[in-house]
Amino acid sequence: VHAIGGGRSPRGVGRRKWRWDGAAMNCQCQGIEELFNQRTVAQDVQNYHRKGPDKTTRWLLAALKEAGVQGLTLLDIGGGVGAIQHDLLANGVQSGTDVDASSMYLQAARDEARERGLADRLRFRHGNFVDLAGQLEPAGVVTLDRVICCYDDMRGLVDYSAARAEKLLGLVYPRDTWWMRVGMRLLNFFMRLRRNPYRGFVHPTAEVDALVRKHGLRQRYHRQSWYWQVVVYAR
Repeated sequence: VHAIGGGRSPRGVGRRKWRWDGAAMNCQCQGIEELFNQRTVAQDVQNYHRKGPDKTTRWLLAALKEAGVQGLTLLDIGGGVGAIQHDLLANGVQSGTDVDASSMYLQAARDEARERGLADRLRFRHGNFVDLAGQLEPAGVVTLDRVICCYDDMRGLVDYSAARAEKLLGLVYPRDTWWMRVGMRLLNFFMRLRRNPYRGFVHPTAEVDALVRKHGLRQRYHRQSWYWQVVVYAR
């Protein structure tokens, strides 16, 4: 999964008060900072260099480019190592903003953008997207790749992101199935054993879809793997 907001923190981060951009980090974001640590992110970067984007991310990118991204701007929420940003900026997107709750992911995406000569076309914001949403400009393309499952306030996350999508909204999130719910319960059990406040979520597909459609977006692409669903909405 990717994080909504970045660095790995020491054990016990859940009991500290951290502040980003003047707002207290919520418990879930504290867990994200601890879960997506330097070792985890370094492994993700290595995998990205070796194999490229994950399969579902490739599906999302192909669907967005098929819909048309030339000349648009990008808001990539929880962008991870930056796979979506790097691909779309190389295929017609003018500029982008990466908002991530993981400082390690944010640094990895920034380093990769610099290596690819894209740094001057990207802005990076560290924090909780729901807290920062009011400070962010709308974008032609808004993406949340494996982000909805990382956030407790699904309604706020989806509502704010859909409101900022001027043309396209791309989502990758868990299928609403019994086996995904069981798997997420197991994940959360191990998070409790590790005393990490991070929790994963399988939010109801119908609720996510209804929130998006409320903003005048309509589904134009849907594809599923065993675990994930990839959805693109357009105005």
